[in-house]
Amino acid sequence: MNRRTVLTALAGAPVVFSACEALARTPLPVDPQAPVGGNPKGDVTIVAFFDYNCGYCKKAAPDLDRIVAQDGRIRLIYLDWPILTKASVYGALVALAAKRQGKYEAVYRALIALPGGRVSEDQMRAALATSGADLDRLQRDADAHRTEIVAQIKRNAALAQKLGLQGTPTYVIGSGVASTLDYEGFKAAVAQARARGGR
Repeated sequence: MNRRTVLTALAGAPVVFSACEALARTPLPVDPQAPVGGNPKGDVTIVAFFDYNCGYCKKAAPDLDRIVAQDGRIRLIYLDWPILTKASVYGALVALAAKRQGKYEAVYRALIALPGGRVSEDQMRAALATSGADLDRLQRDADAHRTEIVAQIKRNAALAQKLGLQGTPTYVIGSGVASTLDYEGFKAAVAQARARGGR
């Protein structure tokens, strides 16, 4: 599956994401350590594989936030998959460390909102200052829990490989897989997932 061809035509397309036979038979195993946003008891789950240096991820992020907020019945699972640069790995490490102070989504939003394509660790550090996270604690947690966080990132990568994913962003929505969705694309994909029985 090529990430650019999984979903290329968004506007007016009757099918906005490809059904995954394996996911239809067996629900996606969700890492209990993965950060969860939206409605934890939602009837549809979006699992987002992303990289903080992925321009397509950055472009889709506001629409993903919008559909989750406006729908109210979506559980969003964040799977940091840093595959592009060394700075991507740094971003994933600090974001997952921020989960320990309840600031994962704040750090995620600060990092994913950085303009442009690829950004440096220094640019990410500057963005962290706007997240509201306790930066001293963030560094302590990143250092103290590095082994656990790296293991979590490796589990995300292993799951992506098992699913045959080719890159970021990739969204698993119900039993479907999509890439580069806009708001209308997310909305249609969620509706299709509900029509197929939700999670």
